[in-house]
Amino acid sequence: MTQSTIETITIPQSLGGQRIDLALQQMLPEHSRSRLQAWIKEGLVTVDGANVVAKTKVWGGEKVVVNQPPNLQENAFKPENIPLDIIYEDDAILVINKPAGLVVHPAAGNWGGTLLNALLYHYPAIADVPRCGIVHRLDKETTGLLVVAKTLEAQTSLVRQLQARSVKREYRAIVWGQVWRNGKIDQPMGRHPHARTKMAVLRNGKPAVTHYEVLERFGTNTYMRCRLETGRTHQIRVHMQYIKAPMVGDPQYGIGNIIPHTKMSEVLKEAIAGFNRQALHAVKLGLIHPVTNEFMEWQIELPEDMRSLLEAMRHEDAPKWEGGFDLAVDENGLYIGDDDWDDDLDDDDSLDDDLADDDILGEDAEDD
Repeated sequence: MTQSTIETITIPQSLGGQRIDLALQQMLPEHSRSRLQAWIKEGLVTVDGANVVAKTKVWGGEKVVVNQPPNLQENAFKPENIPLDIIYEDDAILVINKPAGLVVHPAAGNWGGTLLNALLYHYPAIADVPRCGIVHRLDKETTGLLVVAKTLEAQTSLVRQLQARSVKREYRAIVWGQVWRNGKIDQPMGRHPHARTKMAVLRNGKPAVTHYEVLERFGTNTYMRCRLETGRTHQIRVHMQYIKAPMVGDPQYGIGNIIPHTKMSEVLKEAIAGFNRQALHAVKLGLIHPVTNEFMEWQIELPEDMRSLLEAMRHEDAPKWEGGFDLAVDENGLYIGDDDWDDDLDDDDSLDDDLADDDILGEDAEDD
């Protein structure tokens, strides 16, 4: 059902004295009571031409009009002409630079306009692969590299790599505050006990480990490199909030309106005000090719909005040195910048990111 459907029914005398939601549940058993209550609350149900509430009683003989909204879930697997920024492609895999605002996989609230819809349009044959080849995801407003399998064999290989945590990725993040040390956050995570759509550090949560390194430090912000041993949903965002360095622009785990305006120039204030997403970008991806068994790696630049934000921050006054920070330097004592970093992990370390664990698409996987 892609259009609204109007259904008119008459309450039988046998249901007299019952609440309208209970009466409708018996007359329209194909719909749940919670769905019917939602329609009543939205004004989609009228009794004798008047709006009602769920607890309104009926006595028999009333004329009820139910205006059923379209079932948007039917759009979940429809092709849509959404452009894709292809970084690499062959017969087995597709590496995409996901833009901000694009949901990866359909879910409640986002049944259309997703990466899956785009894949179905550009690669119709991918419909034969479970989940259209999607094996991991990035949050809606997070940008960066994402791999998609074009065949069942490639998907099986990628999922196994994700489960083994051998896929390697790096992020770049811009956070609030001056972070003075490189470090590791080892704090378990789970669903927020009071906000179902959020994650939180919980004592009885699943293990979650984030490694972070300072690349640049500004008057009110820090530019960071992040790598993850685990891949919990929203892990970097939650862990940055935990160390009191929440991500710039993060609507769920940020600092809201608590911004140090007095310490910021007008240029930076304007840049911050115009940045309306979390400043998080998946900059590097490395994996074993499912067919050739060769290790492949891709790295992309920061998106324009993050580059502009960093440029505004670089014009701020330099922060005062507080000592104790472990600078990233090479053997000659020179600072290792964003463009010339070499991964110094041993093979046994195999740090990955949100490709593993919670972000391997399972039954409960969902995007922001």
